[in-house]
Amino acid sequence: MIYFQGKRIFSAIFDMDGTMFDTERLRFKTLKQAALEIYGTPLSEETLIGSLGLSARKAEALAKANHGEDFPYAAVRQRADELELAHVRNHGVPIKDGLLEVLERLRKYGLTMAVATSSRRAIAEEYLINANVLKYFDVTVCGDEVEQGKPHPEIFLKAASALNCLPGHCLMLEDSENGLLSAIRAEGQPILIEDIKPPAAEVKAGALKAYQNMHGFLGDLNQCMPDLGTPELNESFPQALNQFSVGIHGFGAMGGGYLTQIFSHWDGYTRPCEIIAATRSRMLRDTIQAFGRFSVRYGATSFDQTIENLRMIDMDDAQEVIRMYDEAEIVGLSLPETAIRKQADVIARGLIRRFERRGRELTILIVLNKVGGADFVRRHVRAQLELLVAPHLCQKILDNTHFAETVVSRIVSKLSNESLVRQLRIKSKIFQNSLTDDTVVPTASPKTPVPEYERLISRFRPFAQSSNALSQLHLILFNSESDMPLYAERCSNLLERLRQVRTVDDITQTQVMKNLLWNGPHAIIAWYASRLGYSWLGQAMGDPRVSALAERLIRQEVGPALVAEYPHMAQAVESFSNTFLARCNTSFKDPCTRVGRDPLRKLQRNERIFRSIDLAKKHGIDCSALEFGSALALHYALRSTDSKDQESQLMRTLYQDSGSVETVLTYSANYNGRPYPGLDPVKDAELIEAISGHFRSLAAMEPDCAEFVMARA
Repeated sequence: MIYFQGKRIFSAIFDMDGTMFDTERLRFKTLKQAALEIYGTPLSEETLIGSLGLSARKAEALAKANHGEDFPYAAVRQRADELELAHVRNHGVPIKDGLLEVLERLRKYGLTMAVATSSRRAIAEEYLINANVLKYFDVTVCGDEVEQGKPHPEIFLKAASALNCLPGHCLMLEDSENGLLSAIRAEGQPILIEDIKPPAAEVKAGALKAYQNMHGFLGDLNQCMPDLGTPELNESFPQALNQFSVGIHGFGAMGGGYLTQIFSHWDGYTRPCEIIAATRSRMLRDTIQAFGRFSVRYGATSFDQTIENLRMIDMDDAQEVIRMYDEAEIVGLSLPETAIRKQADVIARGLIRRFERRGRELTILIVLNKVGGADFVRRHVRAQLELLVAPHLCQKILDNTHFAETVVSRIVSKLSNESLVRQLRIKSKIFQNSLTDDTVVPTASPKTPVPEYERLISRFRPFAQSSNALSQLHLILFNSESDMPLYAERCSNLLERLRQVRTVDDITQTQVMKNLLWNGPHAIIAWYASRLGYSWLGQAMGDPRVSALAERLIRQEVGPALVAEYPHMAQAVESFSNTFLARCNTSFKDPCTRVGRDPLRKLQRNERIFRSIDLAKKHGIDCSALEFGSALALHYALRSTDSKDQESQLMRTLYQDSGSVETVLTYSANYNGRPYPGLDPVKDAELIEAISGHFRSLAAMEPDCAEFVMARA
């Protein structure tokens, strides 16, 4: 039972054509074609519009009144049924947007439901089964089962009676004037979902509430439903698929190991029918396409979560990416800054196509791990739009696009290509062993007829064994911590519906806190662990030297500096601190090379480490561990053997050419198309000298003996 618009509601009764399914337009088309084939003249618009919601008997009378008594309505209707069924069997039933979300909510909160349609049962059942919605309905009452068709109330009264519910406690959803009159005369609670022809004003006034589409009704329905809250980690994804496609632009750790989960939980009632994921990795694309799914492993809870309904696309295929931005209801953008600059043109073209073809809003969830990430993306997309369209159109497109800033509260790592290949090798052997060598022995033609069910299931037998074997294999692509919420700037209604997203009005302070409290110390711990010979963060935290440095960074330097700057966030700082340290202790699948990569990016003047140093000094807090961490970044770069880590290579070249730490720290030449924001040799002279002192101390020690000491060299 729910309270809707002040009414106690126990049941819901749905009209089918025009209300649940967008079949009225299809019906018009097939009736016109059938009449043209049989009668030589198509049915008039007056006849088609007038027959909306009518029973077959009344529709026939209307057709004969408009086209003459000799009009062969029965034959035309039968032929139209054939044409319509052929279309539906080939293309599926066109479900109205928002229907599945409505049905899931009503069913989840215990309402009984019925269909009351003017269509014949044979047609109605095929449509309901084809659309996979028959499961929601306890009762179906069809046009060939009542004496009086709409606008007579018989069909709604019969449906309410079958549900053992008084009409006054039933929502009755209709799209046509005749259907709405039927619901009004049944003394139910009529809900109008407008379709082709709005009812007359005096009839529309009899509705409890009128909506332009199903989503409008869904919005009010949500007000009656309790908040489901953030899902538990091991909570199953909703079974029902809605009609939305969602996009992920960048299928790295956050895109593949986090956004896929957020989109799969969706609103707790349904989930998107398709996740479109763009990546340059051919190995990932081919592997996921072959398996049809992949899993994320949550090692701390020994839980593997499987992600399905994926379509992988090549990020270098501009047309596919443009199509993703055109089709998706929401896009998660999880790319580094350099890639965003390169992809801005494709994003802009996708937004243009979406605007021209659909005019619909788009929410882009920016997962950039950067303060001001949404402005960064918007700025680069705007620059490309200005090259492609007129200024007024550029502004309209941007106004239609919500760039949502986010803060990620989870650590995720992607398996290396080598690990993936090893896993595939093992899975391949398991798969082959699970297939038997049984051969099918031909049998003589049976003397007795084969039952129909045997003929039908014989079509599936050749695929059953391999399908079952493949479904048993879990392809692990990501290792993840278990924190669920994604914090996002409140900027679109869609974000309010996603269970795993927590929206906030001002996300800047949360970003600063997370960026300084997690990202900077995380990198420093990885650099230190690598220096001491550890490959994995969790293993390194077992070393008292590493754990002591982590504690000092969080508890004595960054945390106190943040609280001094933002006193009202003291509780949040404490919570984030505890979570971060607990995660580090269990990050046994988090490689130091992943966390420590791109050290130059992490040493930018107003980012992570140096911003924390500025805050600490502002409030008179010692920042020796942060300065020590900056020196560790230089040693990490000098010792890096990763050929893909171009930033480490650049830092190594700068140091080797000059022999000076200051040269590296004050670098100001080109960095991803703009001047690098390094330290100022004059203003930051004291900081440069402190870091240089730690660097010299580290250089004098054996790598596995490096130890942080309070005294500066």
